[in-house]
Amino acid sequence: MTNTNAAGNAGLLKKFYEDMLLIRRFEEKAGQLYGMGLIGGFCHLYIGQEAVIVGAQSAAEPKDQLITAYRDHGHMLACGMDPKGVMAELTGRSTGYSRGKGGSMHMFSKEKNFYGGHGIVGAQVPIGTGLAFANRYRDDGSVSFTYFGDGAANQGQVYESFNMAELWKLPVVYVIENNQYAMGTSVARSSAEQHFYKRGLSFNIPGHEVDGMDVEAVYAASQEAAAWCRSGKGPIILEMKTYRYRGHSMSDPAKYRTREEVQEMREKRDPIEQFSSKLIAQGVVNEEELKTIDKKIRQIVNTAAEFGTESPEPALSELYTDILA
Repeated sequence: MTNTNAAGNAGLLKKFYEDMLLIRRFEEKAGQLYGMGLIGGFCHLYIGQEAVIVGAQSAAEPKDQLITAYRDHGHMLACGMDPKGVMAELTGRSTGYSRGKGGSMHMFSKEKNFYGGHGIVGAQVPIGTGLAFANRYRDDGSVSFTYFGDGAANQGQVYESFNMAELWKLPVVYVIENNQYAMGTSVARSSAEQHFYKRGLSFNIPGHEVDGMDVEAVYAASQEAAAWCRSGKGPIILEMKTYRYRGHSMSDPAKYRTREEVQEMREKRDPIEQFSSKLIAQGVVNEEELKTIDKKIRQIVNTAAEFGTESPEPALSELYTDILA
């Protein structure tokens, strides 16, 4: 892929940093609220993977769609959904994006073209392909960014989707977030072909491996992938090599990997720390500006947490609404 980067655009580089930091601080707060019993059900945190969604979403246009799996809070924030509404949904309040009924895994925003949050592994891939079919039908230049993980990459419905997408030249960017572990199973133990960007080759779908810990690399690759789709060439696969620091969900102690492995990734590959050091070295920001940004982000997250814990719960009558009979 040719190099399309954000270097020289100080405003964009600062936005990358702020967006990644917002996701990190939001997820840390969500983890705290879960520990306090204020968030029920499942809760999958995105800590460590922030560069993937920030870089890719920055390359998308407002008309493009975004659909993902259950590790979805970062995707919501990156596409501009209100942190207050996201947190209120996590805490099951009536002011949440799904009025308190969807929780962590099932909230949506028609306004932001965010089609979920899906709890079934791989289920979003055919839906994202269907969104691309609608784009092709309308011929409006929109692209479907369809995210899934290394675990979902082994699901049969993914390959049915690949076949149709290439057959009909659908404008869909398949973003495989390879965070090395499908629930508790390492890629090496579960996947015969560990290079996920090659998974579309038998369908003639091109793929590229991207450093998912480098927001600029993700942005450049995503720009080119979107351009590929918009030019009518059909689908494309981007494998983002990334890493999650926390367990699969909040109930996972992550004993299938060593503490040293996680610590090494945090120290040497953290997408936010690496990027902030780069921005300082390039003279884009200084330490004082970074502290100011962090203070602003923490205030946004604290406000969201207050909103999410002080908003009213859904009325009992809501049990009987939105039900398909």
